[in-house]
Amino acid sequence: MIKVAVCGANGKMGKTVTNAVNSAEDMDLVAKIDISGGEYNSIKEASQNTDIDVLIDFTQPCSIFENAKYCLNNGINIVIGTTGLKDEQIDELKILSNSKKTSCLIAPNFSTGAVLMMMFSKMAAKYFDNAEIIELHHNQKKDAPSGTAIKTAQMMADVNDNFALGNCSETETITGARGGTSYNNIHIHSVRMPGFMASQEVIFGSLGQTLKIRHDSTDRECYMPGVLMAVRYVIKNGGFVYGLDNIL
Repeated sequence: MIKVAVCGANGKMGKTVTNAVNSAEDMDLVAKIDISGGEYNSIKEASQNTDIDVLIDFTQPCSIFENAKYCLNNGINIVIGTTGLKDEQIDELKILSNSKKTSCLIAPNFSTGAVLMMMFSKMAAKYFDNAEIIELHHNQKKDAPSGTAIKTAQMMADVNDNFALGNCSETETITGARGGTSYNNIHIHSVRMPGFMASQEVIFGSLGQTLKIRHDSTDRECYMPGVLMAVRYVIKNGGFVYGLDNIL
């Protein structure tokens, strides 16, 4: 049995994850960690009281980096679903994971449909020189843009150097109207509004045509197969992984 701890266990995602782990025949939920009424208030407290093979983290952008470093420094494999990590932090976790020989898998999105959306966007990026990303989430999401949007832009930028080809010189009469400019001039627009859970649309354009690739998450259950897949992967394979697309 894989001994699993969930950090952020009392949050909406955390509760869904704990139910999924409890339902998995090859996993044993050994710790529910949450600063608000969890079995344990911290990863340190949980690790001192029970053996943990893999920790799943769905907490907050302000805490994930320190959580991940604690796990890797103490031999606890970690699966990260919390978004908001900066590029340099991801690079540092990769170095730490490899040096400590402890697994770290970071997935901006665990939905197989969302991962396919990112992969399809990378395929399309070879053939279009203009593209923008619109991501839409509930108004309790604290980081913007989403990790999914950032990962999508990175994947697209791997195959195309400039996504604003032929654009005229622009002046924003309202600051931010064109969104944030990310990798290789991909504009990312973040919408935060009640009624949404998680959606993303990638729009490609060229002379006489547009292509839209969109994914919508309507229930948190869509992430659970990917989360459990990630837990099993880090136990069997080890190492550092950024993006669920690398293990599909």
